[in-house]
Amino acid sequence: MNGREKILGVEGGGTKTAWVLVERTGTGGADSGSQLRILDQGGLPSSNFRLETPDRLRAIFGELPSEIDRAGIFLAGCGNAEDRQSLSRLCAEIWPNARIVTGSDRESGLAAALGHGDGIVVSAGSGSSVTGRRGDKIENAGGWGHILGDTGGGYFLSIQALRLLLREYDLHRGEMQFAAKVLHALSLNNLDEVVRWAQTADKMEIAMLAPVVFEAAASGDARMTEIIENGARVLSEYTEAVASRLHLLAPKVMLLGGLFHRDSIYTHAFRRRLKKNLPDARVASAERSPELGAAWLAAELNDHVIFQSKLPESEIDTLAAALTEQRNPRSENLEELSPRALVELFVEEEKSVQDALQGAIADLARAIEIVTDSLRNGGRLFYVGAGSSGRIGVLDASEIPPTFGAPTDLVQAVIAGGVTALYRSVEGAEDEEGGGALALDERGVKGIDIVIGITASGRTPFVLGALARSKSIGAKAILLTCNPSGSPRVTIDLAINLAVGPEVLTGSTRLKAGTATKVALNIISTGAMVALGKVRGNLMIDLNASNSKLRDRAIRLVAQLSGSDYDSARQQLEANDWNLRAVVDKIDR
Repeated sequence: MNGREKILGVEGGGTKTAWVLVERTGTGGADSGSQLRILDQGGLPSSNFRLETPDRLRAIFGELPSEIDRAGIFLAGCGNAEDRQSLSRLCAEIWPNARIVTGSDRESGLAAALGHGDGIVVSAGSGSSVTGRRGDKIENAGGWGHILGDTGGGYFLSIQALRLLLREYDLHRGEMQFAAKVLHALSLNNLDEVVRWAQTADKMEIAMLAPVVFEAAASGDARMTEIIENGARVLSEYTEAVASRLHLLAPKVMLLGGLFHRDSIYTHAFRRRLKKNLPDARVASAERSPELGAAWLAAELNDHVIFQSKLPESEIDTLAAALTEQRNPRSENLEELSPRALVELFVEEEKSVQDALQGAIADLARAIEIVTDSLRNGGRLFYVGAGSSGRIGVLDASEIPPTFGAPTDLVQAVIAGGVTALYRSVEGAEDEEGGGALALDERGVKGIDIVIGITASGRTPFVLGALARSKSIGAKAILLTCNPSGSPRVTIDLAINLAVGPEVLTGSTRLKAGTATKVALNIISTGAMVALGKVRGNLMIDLNASNSKLRDRAIRLVAQLSGSDYDSARQQLEANDWNLRAVVDKIDR
């Protein structure tokens, strides 16, 4: 057996696909002292075997490491021998030279938490399940999916809380502090908007409200505490049932999943419930992740796993050297400044934004030309970013239809983590190059399109992955960064460097970097729209007069161009169903 093998472990569910690439060192075998060393790891979109099509699974697997010797692919929904065979055949297309083992995510969870030992694994993330083993016998409870089951998972807790919220409103019109927390978490304004959001939200988006439920319970909300206790009670009952069927009197019970790791309140609730009816149970948190369990199964080892940071020192050093990560010597005493002195410092620092834009004039002009050429030939413009950069892209893209009467798909924004990332951080979403590539595939990006990757540091994997994918399909690619640092890590058509310097608050690129990025996108998109004929002089002749303010603007615009009074201009617009462009074209004739 090869002394050094690369082994891929994959655990896929209804909300994400977690993967890890490890290297086996040693001669192999359980008694040889072999070890697994982590080389890389990450996350991709969901890969539930029952819910995703084979083509979708191929696309996801295609973004995983390809040069491997072994793979363990364990997916939710892969429950029987026929499923395993189908998954094995699909994996063989992706990794034809690798030895592959397939199965259910329950198996990778058991391996991660128990190795080859006996015991029970209680998993509570967005969903939930309980799986036990004694020798060759396996017993399961729960895990029926979010529609019929998953009691005790994040989706269940969130749905119960939302239902309670609406029931209390319908019955009592009472004020609930939880309502304010939900509105704040979702950046919504009223319960009607919450209902509309829930009708289109997916499982993961709803499950991500679970931290709000735990926060409310920790603040003393008795009704949220009751929901949490109910979830813990059901998981405890499932655990007791599995222990009984396996005749385990003092089982080892391992807790797995984000709810147990992040929220100790849930761990305590579960322990307390379980101890009442299964007092000799030994409860602990699993140290290994399910994807590592998948790799372990593929390696057929029972050895210690050496953990290593995903970012090697060279990458960490690169990030630390980024201009946007440097300390600004002028703000090192920020907490000692008076409000006025702080404002003066901020205003003075903004001069570097204008200097940066001034230095990028030629590149911004070239960007307008590239974007205009693409749009004129039937292409679309895509902004791709993460965090603050992604939100700025979303902002600019959303303003194009009302400002210029453009189709909603002409300028689109792709943000790591999806819509949830607009109002709160989505952990790890920006760290996966494959995620950026898959996002462009999902949007159907073609060779005639143009992609602008926005990353203040110039190194965000999600963005770089999207740019690499755009070039692979023949689309134009532009990198917009605030960290000039030599040659870009991917092939692009144009790099726009906005050297704004260190931030007043170290590393907070929503400040000067964000301002410069916003202005740059304003220039590029507006310049392209001007070139496409959507402006007369400095007037927006294609604006969508969708509200009273915009209708007033349209009336004044028609009055200026036609030399008529306000009322006459209004009549012209009303006669043309408020189609401003139609009225302007008649004036031009």
